[in-house]
Amino acid sequence: MTHRRTVCTAVLLAALTTVLAFTVLKDGFRADPAGLSWWYAAAWLLFALAAWSVSKVPGRHRAALIVAGSIAIASTGLLAPPRTSTDAYRYAWDGRVQAAGISPYDHAPADREVAPLRDTWLFPTNPAQCAGPERARVDGGCTRLNRPAVHTIYPPVAEAYYLLVDEIAPGGARLKPLQIGGALFAVGTTLVLVRILRRRGPDGTPGQVTGAAFWAWCPAVPLEAVNNAHIDVLAVLLTVAGLGALTGGGGPAIGRVRAAAGGMLIGAGVAVKMLPAMVLPAVLRRRPVIVLLSTAGMVALSYLPYVLVSHSSVFGYLGGYTEEEGYDDPSGQGRFALLRMVLPDAWALPVALAALLGVTVYVLRRGQAERPWSGALLLFGWAFLLLTPGYSWYALLVVALVALDGRWEWLTVAVAGACVYVAAKALGDFPMARTAYAVAACAALAGWAVRRRWRPGQEADREEVLSQGRVTV
Repeated sequence: MTHRRTVCTAVLLAALTTVLAFTVLKDGFRADPAGLSWWYAAAWLLFALAAWSVSKVPGRHRAALIVAGSIAIASTGLLAPPRTSTDAYRYAWDGRVQAAGISPYDHAPADREVAPLRDTWLFPTNPAQCAGPERARVDGGCTRLNRPAVHTIYPPVAEAYYLLVDEIAPGGARLKPLQIGGALFAVGTTLVLVRILRRRGPDGTPGQVTGAAFWAWCPAVPLEAVNNAHIDVLAVLLTVAGLGALTGGGGPAIGRVRAAAGGMLIGAGVAVKMLPAMVLPAVLRRRPVIVLLSTAGMVALSYLPYVLVSHSSVFGYLGGYTEEEGYDDPSGQGRFALLRMVLPDAWALPVALAALLGVTVYVLRRGQAERPWSGALLLFGWAFLLLTPGYSWYALLVVALVALDGRWEWLTVAVAGACVYVAAKALGDFPMARTAYAVAACAALAGWAVRRRWRPGQEADREEVLSQGRVTV
């Protein structure tokens, strides 16, 4: 019986890997978004079945199966160039600019000062290559970079990574090194998750690693972290490693070292992508001064070299981006979609900020020092439901927090992001953001209601469910 369970999970995993391979190979984001959406749906369905099935696998096989599946699934993202995003082209450009001794914050790609760095790969001159809405015009030609007229938005650790890739990548490799880096970071995150989850149980049994499958096999990982090579995956790896450092054992001296190391890792994650800053309220229940100082120190230290060599602001297009995406004025965008169902547009931003402040205070007061990812997941989950972002890769950190915490219903936030980014293109005026995030909100509230039925005294049932990675109390 136990052998059949392992084989059944392996078959589901093989089917998921095959579907993801076809999803990556299908170039339908603009030509056939409806067909691509069906491939996404099939991948998420198989993922749900595989993640449920792995809890039935004998404990001694789970870790190996999860890691092997992580490698296979991440590899599918390498089968084609980025399909649904052009961000990686900007990464490559920023690395090239730095290799030429120029700060990436000083010039937009369309500026004359960096014109000698352009080539026909990133800046095609063939009229046929300039066709399509995704091609921005630059000096009579076009470019594969998005927003070529604005300065870069990426923080310094991300920029340092782009420079490293440019320096070590062979000539003509184009975006493949960035995709390989994404695959390595994705599998590395799986290994860190397995280590943290295995350490979580009192007896160290491998049955505790089941939740790692929520990250390792999630379709968002190969599609966004690997194929589109989004830098968010590096931020996820650093943040998860920081959470692991903060929750390790040891005496007071070791605890202080762990707090400093965890804060530095989280700070490095913030200096890759600003989103990991939202985990800070959840990690301040133990040694808050050390954690805050080490986090802030790492962020400041990473910015310092770029501040010294840059003539323009090192925050780049950050302010313009928030305005462009409708976070300042939501009336013309899909932001705050749930709040705008019941409130005037002008009230959406202040109400969202007030609600997030309330969740933050709750996490600060009621968070668990030994399980900071629980509070972090609550913060991230409600931030997504209130802000309703339109980019699916933003939810990668949510997926990793689900893997740590076990509240799988929050994965619907990642599904909602994919619906808004991909499926909405096939449905025209259908209110996809409102619908998808409403379903995610209902799932989150239903999960909370079910967990309210559990009582602290039910320790035997609680430990059994935790060991299966299905419910976290």
